[in-house]
Amino acid sequence: MPVPVPRQRAIPAVESGQAQAASVVGPTKEDTAPLTLLLIEDDPGGSAIVPDLLDSAGQPIRVRTARNLTEAGRLLTDDVHCILLDLALTAPGRAGEPDDELAVLKHVLEIAPRHAVLALTASGDAERGAQAVRVGAQDYLFRDELDGRLLSRAIRYAVERKRSDTAERRLAEGRMRAQENRRLERGLLPTPLLDGSPLRFAARYRPGRSRALLGGDFYDVVRTPDGTVHAMIGDVCGHGPDEAALGVELRIAWRALTLAGLCGDQLLSTLQQVLEHERSDDEIFATLCTVDIAPDGRRAGLCLAGHPAPLIARPGRAPQLLPYDNNGPALGLLPGARWPRMQVQLGAEWSLMLYTDGLIEGHIGAGRERLGQDGMVEMISRQLAEGLRGEELLRAAVHEVRELNGGELTDDVAVLLLDRVP
Repeated sequence: MPVPVPRQRAIPAVESGQAQAASVVGPTKEDTAPLTLLLIEDDPGGSAIVPDLLDSAGQPIRVRTARNLTEAGRLLTDDVHCILLDLALTAPGRAGEPDDELAVLKHVLEIAPRHAVLALTASGDAERGAQAVRVGAQDYLFRDELDGRLLSRAIRYAVERKRSDTAERRLAEGRMRAQENRRLERGLLPTPLLDGSPLRFAARYRPGRSRALLGGDFYDVVRTPDGTVHAMIGDVCGHGPDEAALGVELRIAWRALTLAGLCGDQLLSTLQQVLEHERSDDEIFATLCTVDIAPDGRRAGLCLAGHPAPLIARPGRAPQLLPYDNNGPALGLLPGARWPRMQVQLGAEWSLMLYTDGLIEGHIGAGRERLGQDGMVEMISRQLAEGLRGEELLRAAVHEVRELNGGELTDDVAVLLLDRVP
């Protein structure tokens, strides 16, 4: 029977995760270091297959020998690249268990999950070699039909295949985690509860974190049984996943407290307690804006906790900011703080826009000037004059802010819009 010469398959760059890096930064230290082989067989001193092993650069392959698995465990260090295992060895700790001719291989795979493994079997026992590959070995070789050149090539092939398999597994795991994170983040975004309300709702959300769906900004809208519509928007300082998680906790707490009948200062005081218990650092705070719109839609209560005032637009009048003279401190800054509730008149027809500071703190061009609230009011006025409403208005506003900034915004942006049209 001819010797089964291992055929090294071409490993695409996207599989191995190495080709692209090599083309940019050159060979890595791992690629240029001499290979080390751990040979595990009953009588390594008498083996004729060990001498004259060379790697692809012509350097000698270093060989360590072990007579049993216990000795192999001591020699199995991080600088070992490949294991050449004699399948005829007996695995330890298998007494009383059913015979398993691949038990020794399974034991080695358990103690060396990151190493390439070549199975060594008797000449002609191809079936056992194939089973070894199915179990987890990178390849199998016939003990009696090897020479140094063939073994050197098999070692190089096994090491590269193990690297490729590891890269593929990590890539798959990374994709799975990313998919799970996206599903989780989508589930954490709010679903407004406005059944029975004549108000129209629109929202736009854009996290500042790269490849994220959720940031430290949060918002929500609910209608209570008495017909009052409660809207909220907030911003946790910072942009990481911890801030995003805290924002979700505050939003959920706000909804629960609102549905329980809390409003104004009592609600914000309770939210501050939630923040103080849940934040990871005493320096973390959150700004918040809450609005409760009366069932007739003509008036509302407004509370500001260090947050920018909402913008209101009414027919025949220029858009303007709601009063912010009684703006209280951000949540988490002052123990025992109070947040006065201001009564504002809305009128018969209006559009009310709540937003986070990511919408107004973007730069204008290459200079250091920022858009600011005045610039935002001017921008929204122009867009309303162009006939933009609802989702279209918010989409145009966020797009223009990004354009003025000269690229992607670094801060989270959340904007929600409530419209009352008789």
